Amino acid sequence: MSLPTMDRRAAVNKLLAVRDGALVVTGLGSPSYDVHAAGDSNDNYYLWGAMGGAALVGMGIAQAQRDKRVMVITGDGEQLMAFGALATIAVAAPKNLDIIVLDNQHFGETGMQQSHTGRGIALDKIAAAAGFAETAELRNLEEVDALIDKLRKPATGPRLFVLKIKAENLPRSLPPRDAVFIKNRFRAHLGFATC
Repeated sequence: MSLPTMDRRAAVNKLLAVRDGALVVTGLGSPSYDVHAAGDSNDNYYLWGAMGGAALVGMGIAQAQRDKRVMVITGDGEQLMAFGALATIAVAAPKNLDIIVLDNQHFGETGMQQSHTGRGIALDKIAAAAGFAETAELRNLEEVDALIDKLRKPATGPRLFVLKIKAENLPRSLPPRDAVFIKNRFRAHLGFATC
């Protein structure tokens, strides 16, 4: 019997509709397309060529912008690539960092091969064992609604939530691909000089 999964774009749309000023960092590939499809924004930081870097980039931004909430939206393949990042984030313990893993249990960008999460690796349990303040696995949009309420409340440390999504390749909604442009508009949004 297969367990339920949810529509990835519907879940991302729900999360971003009530982001309440959260800065959003996206993982390489489909999570960037999903966030862009929900609406491009100056406070979205899309990663194009940094496989495995989303969670750590999010941690750095969370440490530099302690008065802002930072939400990383990434995929299971990208987060698996940065397995050790979970330990580093747990030790740094930023209270304003939420990591959302869109887990289709496949490597969607390279041909839909089964990923490690499709073979039993549970990223939420690994994050909990590393010392994250809160973790969970979600399988339907009603649970995403409850998660949204939870994300609005202050945290005692980093949180990681795995959203089990359908394994499908949706049409790509491509954000800007110019890394300097993305960096500069993000910096300008935060009130910093650009170059």
